[in-house]
Amino acid sequence: MNDSQKFLKDRTINWYRSRIDPKTMRELVQRSDFQGFRQALGHLGLCTITGTLAYLLFLWMNGENWLWSLPLLLVALFLHGTFSSFLGGTACHELMHRTPFKTKALNEFFLRIFAFLGWWDYVWFRPSHIKHHQVTVHNDYDGEVVLPAKFTFKDWRFWLRLFGWDPLATWDTLKIYFKRATGHMDNEWYEFLMPEHDQKLRSKHQNWARYTLWGHAAIAILCITTGHWFLIVLINGRQYCGWLQFLCGQPQHFGLSPNVPDHRLCCRTFTCSWLPAFLYWNMQHHIEHHMFPAVPFFNLPKLRGVIEHEMPPASHGLLTTWKGLLEIHRRQIKDPDYVFIPKVPKPIDEENINRAEDSILEREAGLTQA
Repeated sequence: MNDSQKFLKDRTINWYRSRIDPKTMRELVQRSDFQGFRQALGHLGLCTITGTLAYLLFLWMNGENWLWSLPLLLVALFLHGTFSSFLGGTACHELMHRTPFKTKALNEFFLRIFAFLGWWDYVWFRPSHIKHHQVTVHNDYDGEVVLPAKFTFKDWRFWLRLFGWDPLATWDTLKIYFKRATGHMDNEWYEFLMPEHDQKLRSKHQNWARYTLWGHAAIAILCITTGHWFLIVLINGRQYCGWLQFLCGQPQHFGLSPNVPDHRLCCRTFTCSWLPAFLYWNMQHHIEHHMFPAVPFFNLPKLRGVIEHEMPPASHGLLTTWKGLLEIHRRQIKDPDYVFIPKVPKPIDEENINRAEDSILEREAGLTQA
């Protein structure tokens, strides 16, 4: 198949950026192995705790105690699915930026761990996210996030994925990985990012799909042959109870303006309590992340404090954030052309606005492919 022509390659965008004192900026971009281990091992640790709890409850459940043990098991699985749903795209996103750990090899090591456990295609995601940062939600250039984004509450599978398990979604994931393992591309965006002439990248992509399938198959076989089949639910099949990941991830760009050179108008920042912020790797600070992608996730709250005078107001809490999103959702159903335009403070010096080309954002994010 020929390289896809749907997406365009050449686009230079001068993005608006707040001015920051160079000394302050040097402090903000400092990586930390301690912070990286704290986040990565903490996230994996939470999943291990909930998975262990679920497995112990499964072992204890019998015909005499199932009236109380089954509800407890379902609660444990709900927590396990909730925490595990952040293992894929959320954790891999930050690790792919190479910002959590000061030691570069640790970023790559944990990227592969999280990608394997979360069934995440990091090989595709790297060139995709490079493009997303360069041309954020610009039509015909950004295929990772396309505005207007759409979702519906009328689909029963939508609710099943959020609060239960959708077997069809799991089957779709397996089919997609089998296709990738045999060298087939999923869609035009994949074709654009991994063209036929780049056989090295395509081979790497194909091999990762094979490693993922072989690895999970080996784990499943081991679990079955040793009599611990329920571990498959906890290790291999985490595609359930993704409600919190959806609530955190959907606000990033939803209902905002495409084709604007200002992240304050096409990205959204909100605040939330410590647990969602931890699981979401602080990506609720999404304007700040896009404006200064070299800043590690653990310094994004500090960055917010430095440039807050130029930022639109952040909604406080997921409940308040989603009240606003649902209003936008209702308005877009009635008027598909509607976009929400945040109130953006005027710059102090309008004639000397700081700008950053997309190539600068790419370099600062550490996104150039290895």
